[in-house]
Amino acid sequence: MNFDKLISGFFIIFAMTLNFGFFYGDITTLEHHSKYELFAAIVINIIATTLKIGDKTQIGSVLLATSLVADIQLIAAATIWTVAFYTNALDTHATSVVISLSGGALMANITSVILYIGETLKSKR
Repeated sequence: MNFDKLISGFFIIFAMTLNFGFFYGDITTLEHHSKYELFAAIVINIIATTLKIGDKTQIGSVLLATSLVADIQLIAAATIWTVAFYTNALDTHATSVVISLSGGALMANITSVILYIGETLKSKR
């Protein structure tokens, strides 16, 4: 068993599931989405990104790109949530923007998991 691939796969899949957990719920109701889960999704996505940095293959570059997209969108979602909260502008529009950004990050995470599974199936023993 390749321990590096195990750790990398764990964080890639964990990032996707945390992001899904935050994304799931009514897009206009902020009570359906936890700020702590968003924070955890950001942290785990950043860890997954750092694990992908050392891969010098073509698929590694694509995996890194998908991870960077997810990081940027999740950080943007947290920034918008924070700014809207502290300026008392946290309404349904701001909430839907935050959730939409996390949905885009979820799509990047799903793409990353699909590529990871494809790479795993293609690899030889």
